Amino acid sequence: MEYQPRKISEGQSVSLEKKWQSYWVDNQIYSTSNDATRPKYYVLDMFPYPSGAGLHVGHPLGYIASDIFARYKRLSGFNVLHPMGYDAFGLPAEQYAIQTGVHPADSTEKNIQRYREQLDNLGFCYDWNREVRTSDADYYKWTQWIFLQLFSHYFDKKQNKSAPIEGLISQFEAAGNTTVAAANTQENIFSATEWSAMTAKQKDDVLMNYRLAYRKTGFVNWCEAMGTVLANDEVKDGVSERGGHPVERRPMLQWSLRTTAYAERLLTDLENLDWSEALKSMQRNWIGRSEGASIFFEISDSQAVLEIFTTRPDTIFGVTFMVVAPEHPLLSQITTYSQKEEVAKYVQYVKSRSDRDRQSEVKEVTGVFTGAYVVHPFNQKKIPVWIAEYVLLEYGTGAIMAVPSDDERDQIFAQKFDLPIIDVVDKSKYPNASLHDKLGTLINSDFLNGKEVVAAIQEMFQRLEAMKIGEKRVNYRLRDANYSRQRYWGEPIPILYDAHGVAHAVDVTNLPLLLPNLIDFKPAAGGKSPLSRATEWVNFSEGWTRETDTMPGFAGSSWYFLRYMDSSNDHAFASPEALNYWRDVDFYIGGAEHAVGHLLYARFWHKVLFDIGKVPTAEPFKRLINQGMIQGRSLFIHVTNNKIKRKLHIQIQLADDKDRLYERDFKKMILSDNRFEGIDYQQDIAWQTDEKGQQYAQLTSEVEKMSKSKYNVVNPDEVVEEYGADCFRLYEMFLGPIDQSKPWDMKGIDGCFRFLRKFWSLFFDKNEKFSVTNEEPTNEEYKVLHTAIKKITQDIERLSFNTCVSAYMVCTNDLRALNCNKQKILEPLVVLLAPFAPHIAEELWQKLGYKSTINNATFPICDEQYLVESSFIYPICINGKKRAELSFDAEANKEDIISASLNNENIKKWLDHKVPKNVVVVPKKMVNIVV
Repeated sequence: MEYQPRKISEGQSVSLEKKWQSYWVDNQIYSTSNDATRPKYYVLDMFPYPSGAGLHVGHPLGYIASDIFARYKRLSGFNVLHPMGYDAFGLPAEQYAIQTGVHPADSTEKNIQRYREQLDNLGFCYDWNREVRTSDADYYKWTQWIFLQLFSHYFDKKQNKSAPIEGLISQFEAAGNTTVAAANTQENIFSATEWSAMTAKQKDDVLMNYRLAYRKTGFVNWCEAMGTVLANDEVKDGVSERGGHPVERRPMLQWSLRTTAYAERLLTDLENLDWSEALKSMQRNWIGRSEGASIFFEISDSQAVLEIFTTRPDTIFGVTFMVVAPEHPLLSQITTYSQKEEVAKYVQYVKSRSDRDRQSEVKEVTGVFTGAYVVHPFNQKKIPVWIAEYVLLEYGTGAIMAVPSDDERDQIFAQKFDLPIIDVVDKSKYPNASLHDKLGTLINSDFLNGKEVVAAIQEMFQRLEAMKIGEKRVNYRLRDANYSRQRYWGEPIPILYDAHGVAHAVDVTNLPLLLPNLIDFKPAAGGKSPLSRATEWVNFSEGWTRETDTMPGFAGSSWYFLRYMDSSNDHAFASPEALNYWRDVDFYIGGAEHAVGHLLYARFWHKVLFDIGKVPTAEPFKRLINQGMIQGRSLFIHVTNNKIKRKLHIQIQLADDKDRLYERDFKKMILSDNRFEGIDYQQDIAWQTDEKGQQYAQLTSEVEKMSKSKYNVVNPDEVVEEYGADCFRLYEMFLGPIDQSKPWDMKGIDGCFRFLRKFWSLFFDKNEKFSVTNEEPTNEEYKVLHTAIKKITQDIERLSFNTCVSAYMVCTNDLRALNCNKQKILEPLVVLLAPFAPHIAEELWQKLGYKSTINNATFPICDEQYLVESSFIYPICINGKKRAELSFDAEANKEDIISASLNNENIKKWLDHKVPKNVVVVPKKMVNIVV
């Protein structure tokens, strides 16, 4: 019987793989119960956003790896939770709705069905009974509930945890905020009497400065064409990455999350996680903890004071200018009349620049002098104040003291605008020290002269605090997370406003606050959300309105892993019993693009839920790996138009195996591709003629990210249809280490298919009849099996899936060479292969006589006794050259080995009666006779 995974065999109604996929669904094989009597193991994929393009061959890489691990753990006796769902809210569906009129719910449902078909086609062991979709009301009900917990709590620094806002109000009522230790942005100190005298709106404004979910005016990346705020990574060179629309920085009233309150815990708790050091470093760098000092500089001829934060207060005598962010609140107050026009122009320019753009360019700087000066607190010199885009309001205090002798960007700025540079640190004793290393001796620094940098920093801390012009402080690069989007397709924020504009939480009994049904998804006038058009929904009661912003994309993905634990619970996001059983994710896998944002938000939400007693662990993900990227091979056609040379992506399917694009195919393509508008294809492309007289263009290739926009996408369905899902799964793992990027190349997939055919043939005779015997295996056959078991078990545990595939191949070849068809060898071998190739494993398991699924089998355990060598073959060398081989018992002593070697007829011939000077025996390695 030939191995044909996708063809319908004689007497069968479906193919081998489709048969078992249907069996798994019909018999609920992968349904997982919260069975607390069994050890648990939770395997999780970062769930996908269901785009209309569907999956390409790069997407399943992590899913296959997690599926292998989940199957392995299940066969090892664990109760495995391996769920899947969809991050179903998001901007792409809304943009599609604006362009086509198709409701986001309808396009999302269609995309999900496409994804589900593709996922099922690969034979994954997901428990689809636990599927979640972030856009389902029964899911986002609990997203809204968690938001309300953030709204109703603040961060108590004394307890180092979240606490109810009612407790904070009690403190205000008793003594104002003078003794309150809380994470906040409150600027003014007030007494209990002053608190009591405040209006409801004033109290609301104060509480917003303490809540974990709060509303404030902040600068955002506003895209008018898309009608929404964009994250920094969605903006490049002043335009949106999606669509290329202009983006400007605009002050806007926004909801935010006080992630900065948890910065230290987010940092320190990384140490206990089984994550790669590279991934931890990315998190540490994003959090960006630094110790330094806040210093207050008086502004000349003004009552205002400029606060800066610096990690190098010792360099204060090297300050030659100050720089404030263009959005700094003091800017309008300190700018002189003569500089106002120039400053205004510069501020307008900066509005078109994202934070990423503003900080990305080191070698080119821009800026404008404000006309203002600050007074140096130690030598009373006047220092000019500039504005420059490389200083951001959200980082530190939005102002810096510039020391061009010890900072590269400050140095470039000083050189461009002809500002003084004063050397203040002598690094001559440290020739390998970089500009930023805290090494050297202070010079040109008054009372700090002669001190080493570390000692000088401590001296400055003391001086600043003694003079009351500064204080020692810890600062973080991490910013509070923007939580508002002016769009339709997202979770409604469950906040109501009374006639005075005071924010009130929607009563939890009224959740979910449902998204109203709209037919116009375009942004509303004035930068408002499309929801503002639903006037009956917004103005639901006299004097009361609903919030019209919706939640950002990361809202639903910040806690979805908890919902999987108890996905159908109507009374809680998950029951205490389910949470205490599953606890946290044991193994999490996903793309490196989520290594910072998603993980920080998820960890933040989880810590808040832990603080308020809703989850049993402080961290959500024990072990985490980022899979590498499967890259595509892109093809380019070269065009010279108006003397400008360009290269344009070409669909890889249009080229032949020599990377040639024929004129006939090119002409068909350009009819629907506006990238070629204005190009004379006959004149602007270098055509060649083949041996048959047909014109073609020779394409060039590059390895890039696989993407629809690069026309290099390979559909996994086509590969699976030709080779089968098991072969596809094996090949993706065989391409290389799971955490490394690698190019997709179909040339090697035939090797995996040949392996599966060889494996299949172990169970069949020459007449293609199933033939497995009950004979007792030889020690050599047992050795082959248990060598594979040991290698594959170890490699699965360390996620070295590519070497597992190699081990399967070696084992199969060795057993074929031994003509082994014995059940005691082949049966455990089928179970060993099952995590990687579940369809062929199920089929062979059934043929071996089992009625139940192979998923209920036990993963084989290595028996070391079969790996102990009973004998060893020694190479017998004369003066280092091999002249014979002899087999000795593993326990043979040195004297016996020497005697047998010297008496060997072949060795006697080579010795030719010469008397050896010495005979060296290296145990279980070799014998060397020295003559």
